[in-house]
Amino acid sequence: MNMNNTATLSGLIDANNLKTLAGPVLIIMILAMMVLPLPPFVLDVLFTFNIAVSIIVLMVSLYTRNPLDFAVFPTILLITTLLRLSLNIASTRVVLLEGHTGPDAAGKVIEAFGHFLVGGNYAVGLVVFIILVVINFVVITKGAGRIAEVSARFTLDAMPGKQMAIDADLNAGLIGEDEARKRRTAISQEADFYGSMDGASKFVRGDAIAGILIMLITIIGGLIVGVLQHDLELDLAAKNYTMLTIGDGLVGQIPALIISTAAGLVVSRVTTDEDLGEQVLSQLFNQPQILVITACIMGIMGLIPGMPNFVFLLIASILGGVAYFKKRSIATQEIKPVVAEAPIVERTDASWDDVAPVDTLGLEVGYRLIPMVDKAQEGDLLKRINGIRRKFAQEIGFLPPVVHIRDNLELRPSAYRITLKGSVMGQGESYAGMYLAINPGRVTMQLPGTVTSDPAFGLPSVWIESSLRETAQINGYTVVDASTVVTTHINHLIHSHAAELLGRQELQKLLDHLSTQSPKLIEDLVPKLLPLSTVQKILQNLLDESVHIRDMRTIIDVLIDHAVATQDAAELTVLVRNALGRAITEQYFPAGAELQVISLHHELESILVQVMHAGGTQTSGGMEPGLADTLLKEARNAVEHQEKLGLPVVLLVPSSIRQLLAKFLRRAMPQLRVLSHSEIPDTRKIKITSVIGGNK
Repeated sequence: MNMNNTATLSGLIDANNLKTLAGPVLIIMILAMMVLPLPPFVLDVLFTFNIAVSIIVLMVSLYTRNPLDFAVFPTILLITTLLRLSLNIASTRVVLLEGHTGPDAAGKVIEAFGHFLVGGNYAVGLVVFIILVVINFVVITKGAGRIAEVSARFTLDAMPGKQMAIDADLNAGLIGEDEARKRRTAISQEADFYGSMDGASKFVRGDAIAGILIMLITIIGGLIVGVLQHDLELDLAAKNYTMLTIGDGLVGQIPALIISTAAGLVVSRVTTDEDLGEQVLSQLFNQPQILVITACIMGIMGLIPGMPNFVFLLIASILGGVAYFKKRSIATQEIKPVVAEAPIVERTDASWDDVAPVDTLGLEVGYRLIPMVDKAQEGDLLKRINGIRRKFAQEIGFLPPVVHIRDNLELRPSAYRITLKGSVMGQGESYAGMYLAINPGRVTMQLPGTVTSDPAFGLPSVWIESSLRETAQINGYTVVDASTVVTTHINHLIHSHAAELLGRQELQKLLDHLSTQSPKLIEDLVPKLLPLSTVQKILQNLLDESVHIRDMRTIIDVLIDHAVATQDAAELTVLVRNALGRAITEQYFPAGAELQVISLHHELESILVQVMHAGGTQTSGGMEPGLADTLLKEARNAVEHQEKLGLPVVLLVPSSIRQLLAKFLRRAMPQLRVLSHSEIPDTRKIKITSVIGGNK
């Protein structure tokens, strides 16, 4: 039994347990000081501890580079305020009970502050105490509270814009899920921190007011106790109790002033990779000419008769010396060696090397966008494009070709052009150093700048200066930099043209990659059952309708099962789509959600089935012009109704006419997805939101 008790005790005394007990023990100690009488020696220890804690907090705030690195500061403000108030209560109790015995009745620390710091003159001490309170209350605390209030408001207003920017980077493949989660957490913590600081600043203001009231009450109470209870002379009672009260007030207000200063330093910091000392030295004393001008002014003031010449000339000499050494260090900075360019050997004969192959994917940029793609100039566009290719491979199922980047002097300086197999498939302009503020439809103000449209999606946008970035985010704009504009455009286009990017070379690399995991499976399909070109056509059919091919195992299994019966790519595509039905459905409707789709009127279905039997399988050539126009018109109305409801634009039709309608409607409404009944799992619930062909 004793051994068990010993083991339990040792577990409680563990280092981790002691850390968890530190907070509760401190709070209990603070509350106990308000109730239990403390001897003078214990008061000395606690007052000294209070001063030490305030200095530690100040030092931490000086060396903090990011306000979130000191996220516990609002809680520390509350705890230190409670500690000072409880010490005031405990010391007031001792002053009133033992003040008649002499100036050391409440401990040596209060005596030292009451006599040494103010020279034993209670009038001087009273003035010093009032000045400290005024400085703390009127200047530091009020300013820090205002900064915290404004920072909290701006941080909360900017949260939606920052979150949309994170989502844009995530969708563009610039960051991963983990990085996005970290950024969202940082934004939430930032809002919580400034909101807490806004409230915690009120603690310090209330502490300053309480300090004045406690001093007045203690002085009046001391006079009453000393004169009426201990029969002291009025002047002696006033001297004893006033000095003790002033010492008590000073020993509490000085740490309060230090803590308030730390609060002001934390909330007024701009997040950088430098601490306060490094910022001051790098920004305040960075320009020698400013130091020289200041030294000259101080020197002229030092030459004026009646001025303290030595002091002014000393400061002027020091500033001049600092400026001299600063200028000298700048002048002697290491110069980067210039690398001589290798001589260009001019070739006179034509050769097959002059036949340049056409890039599958290309990006041509104007000369002002060259720094964005140059690593030597800290351009990050190449890294972002690699992120887009990686994300595309994860989402679609194959690795797209490399994007070849080159400059084109024929383009406008800030223009770019995206090519596919030598043909332009997208173009736009991006202004380096500026930001594109995209209007998602709920902005609260208009911004000054160059009005344009988002190159990728055509949304109304405006190019703004970097100084307006925060303002734009606060007012509901989605703000992206110049590199993100280009990468988002590339990402959108490669998703739209995924089928064209799946060449035979890419398909062969995909099959080679799969053969490392299932070599027998690939050997049974290509080339035994199907040629490579047929497999390519089937996968391109899927990609044309935005069906990913990540599940290659299922696709290959279906092709192996049915390749003996048919070699037709269209028929095999239908069979593959049916096998991938669950994944296709979940692509637009999450698992468990109701399928709210568009449908066809039964009469229109019958007509379209007849068209199919008449030879309209591959094209809409068998469809009458009047029927085609009516179908397009009503389909467009149904799509608009679906988009207003905020639902995926999906048309559900019988299997026999799915391919016909998908090809016919794709050009007019590329956002419309046509699914067949056979592709929908039996467990999913279907709700018809609108019907095409029901109007007479």
